[in-house]
Formats: sequence, structure tokens, C-alpha cells
Amino acid sequence: MTALVFAGVALLSLAIWLYLLLAHGRYWLADQYLPARPNAFGAQERAWPDVVAIVPARDEADMLPLTLPTLLGQDYPGKFSVVLVDDASSDGTSEVAEKLAAAHPGRTLHIVHSDGPPPGWAGKVAAMRRGFEASVASTSSPPEYVLFTDADIAHPADGVRRLVAFGEARELDLVSLMARLRTETAAERAIVPAFVYSFAQLYPFARVNRPSSRTAAAAGGCMLVRRNALIQAGGLEKIAGARIDDVALGTLLKRRAGRGRTWLGLTTDVRSVRPYPRFSDLWDMIARSAYTQLRYSPYLLAGTLLGLLIMYAVPPVLGLAFLGIALAGGGTPAAVAAGAALAAWASLSLSYLPTLRLYRLRSWRAPLLPGVMMLYGAMTFDSARRYHRGSGGRWKGRVEEN
Repeated sequence: MTALVFAGVALLSLAIWLYLLLAHGRYWLADQYLPARPNAFGAQERAWPDVVAIVPARDEADMLPLTLPTLLGQDYPGKFSVVLVDDASSDGTSEVAEKLAAAHPGRTLHIVHSDGPPPGWAGKVAAMRRGFEASVASTSSPPEYVLFTDADIAHPADGVRRLVAFGEARELDLVSLMARLRTETAAERAIVPAFVYSFAQLYPFARVNRPSSRTAAAAGGCMLVRRNALIQAGGLEKIAGARIDDVALGTLLKRRAGRGRTWLGLTTDVRSVRPYPRFSDLWDMIARSAYTQLRYSPYLLAGTLLGLLIMYAVPPVLGLAFLGIALAGGGTPAAVAAGAALAAWASLSLSYLPTLRLYRLRSWRAPLLPGVMMLYGAMTFDSARRYHRGSGGRWKGRVEEN
């Protein structure tokens, strides 16, 4: 009877993985990219639209020398400027930005200051709104697009040109790219690709990019937004308290009246330069927002942890355990349990290979994904623990209100 129960669990795990591989929006293929050479629509049809990049920055003096010059050095053919929001920094962020701007006299940089979020606003969203307001006030005519980006994101020289060309060609309200995160340390190579893989599993990019699908998301490091679409959707006030601002913004724009059009893709050119040298740094990064993703629900937390066990722990544990039992003459139930579990393990390993290739990592890491995902389960549980202790979402001195 025990072997029959375990065989049923193994078959359930295999069924889940077959569904994910065959019917879950091709999330695992990692195949959504901007065209390498987008059509330069502006040459014949109309001038390139005005764009303002908005960079929320709180204590980012170390990051800006690596990233702000990549925005100031854009080769965008139209009018392009940068608004940096100094969000109550204490490390000389504004001074560093001013020095960097002096080295790029041909590009406009506006620095605005914020004293932190007002009541009811998440810190980053409040800074985004401050920058959005300044982007309108600092120009003679409002920009057609705003590029929300982070202070730790470096852009290729043709980055804005490609985003705008793609957005114009497809008449999109939002074009967002999942920045390539660092994988220079052993901890980053172990944890980061699984983070990107899990995000795509939660929000299959192909479904996000299909107007008829309700799946919506964006990646906060690089979000080109059509200004009028954001205003028509109700503005950033609609997501004022959102801790996961990118998904909230993508949802707001896609589900606005008239059915918005959004697109989310991968890139190797837009890069995050923020280092996570120690395992504890990555743990804190994920634990900061994992429980927020579950809407602070203990029931969703329990369901998530159970799901992780069935999807990731069952395949290797039951596969190896019942393989030995089956080889020792354990009978048909043991053979079924071993076969189903090992097939599930092979399926999940196969699904991880495209993400590993994206990060130029060896394929031997694929069968180790269950161990990484068990760590993610522990991080998620710790995120809930921190929230209920009143220290959830801690980031640069700010703690999420309970």
C-alpha cells in the first residue's frame, strides 16, 4: 500500500511536469527576444518620439559610475533625457550623478530630490511618480515614452533605439526586458538562473505577450512605457502601495480600458551590475519580496511549499529511493514510482537547460535544480517569518509595514 501511495505521488509530479513542458506557455524555452536589427521606422514615417529615462536611486553612489554613463551615452536619434530621483540618499548619490553628467555635455540630466515615500506608497513607486512628474515639467512638450530603469542597470548604446523601434512597430504600451543578472560568483551562478527560470514559470513570457491572455508582468530594471497609456490606465497612483512594482505596472497597463498591449522579453545586453557576492546576500534579496508575491497569505504559503515539494523534491528523492527498491525486486508499484519520479526529474532538468544556456552555464547544473528550489522554499518561508516579525521587505534602511 505504501508503494502504491508513493507511486501516485510520483505520477502526480510527472503529470505536472508534462503539463508545464507541453502546455504552460513555452515558458522554459527562453525564446522571447527583441529583434537584433529592428526596423528603423522613423526614417520614412515620422520623427523618433521623445523619451525620458527615469532612474530611482537610493544610496546608489557605487552603482551609478557603472550605469548612468550608459544612459547618458545613448545614440538615440530623437530627443532623449534622463531624470534621476535621489530618494533620500545619504551617500552622495546626487553629487556622483552631477560629476558623471559633466562628462556627457551633450545629454540632459535632471536631478530631483525626494524625502521618501508618503503614507500608503511603496518607496520605489513613489520615486517613479516623482520622476514621472519631473519628466513632464522639465520639457517643453511631454515625452511620448518614459523608460523606467534601475540605478544598477547598464544599457547598450542602442538600447533605447531598439526598445522604441520595437514598441512603435507593434504599437505596444509597454516593452520590458528582464535584465541579465550577474553570475560571477559561485553563489550567483547557483541561485540567479533559477530565479529567472521561476519568474518565467510564474509569468510565461509568451502569454504576457499575447493580447488575449490575462497573464501580465514586467521586469522592473527596464520598462519602456507609453506615457498616454499610463495616464489612461490611472497613473502610478493605481499601484501606489505595490511592493512588486514591475508586475503591478505590467498588469495595470495590459488590463487598462481598451485592452493594452504589452511585451516582456529576455536580453543579454541590458545588464544588472549589482553584486551578490555571498549566499546570504542572495537569500536576503529573495526573502525581501517572496511573501509579498504570495499576498501575505499563509494559505498560499502552505500551498507553495507543498507544490515545491511535489514538483522538485519528489522526483530525485522517490526516483533514487524506489529505483533501488525496484532493482531489489520491490514489485510493480516500486517500479512505477521509480519510473515516474525519474521521468519527472528528467523533464524538469530538460526545462532548465535553455536558461542555463542563456547564462552560459554548464548543463550539469540542470539535475541540481531541485536542490536550488528547496532553498527557494526555505527563503520563501523565511520571508513570511520576517514579515510577521515586523522586519519584512527590509532594503536600505526601510522596512515594509505590517
